[in-house]
Amino acid sequence: MVIQRWQSVMLLIAGVMMGIFSFCSLGQIQAADYTFNITALGISREGIATAPDEAVGISTVILFIMSLLAGILPLIDIFCFKNLNLQKKVALVSALFAAVAGIIAVFTASGFASDFKADVSWSVFICAPLVALIGDILACRLITGDQKKLRAADRLR
Repeated sequence: MVIQRWQSVMLLIAGVMMGIFSFCSLGQIQAADYTFNITALGISREGIATAPDEAVGISTVILFIMSLLAGILPLIDIFCFKNLNLQKKVALVSALFAAVAGIIAVFTASGFASDFKADVSWSVFICAPLVALIGDILACRLITGDQKKLRAADRLR
């Protein structure tokens, strides 16, 4: 007997939020001469460069990989319901990836903006790792509750 209920919903929310984080614009940096777009793949200059020495941006492939892992792991984790210990461990690893991806995004964009003495205009999607982290942690708590219920049912047999 395995109880599978709300942790699947929480894991689905976490996976979808990190998918959104991976593929949507996270904000913009408005420098004096340029506008840069922030995504999980990097910070890129909007428009076409007219001079060879103009800033073009940076690549953040590691952030993209971390955010994809944080999005795929909860979706895979939904189907690990027969092994609750494994499901809980995968949810914790996914929570770790989501937290690290959010931290990397914020510090990379802030550091890049400080090079141009500009501010970052964040999109609402920058909160996606926080929502995914909360979803993963709630899923772990719900899995623990199901484990307790299963142990109690086994004692009654």
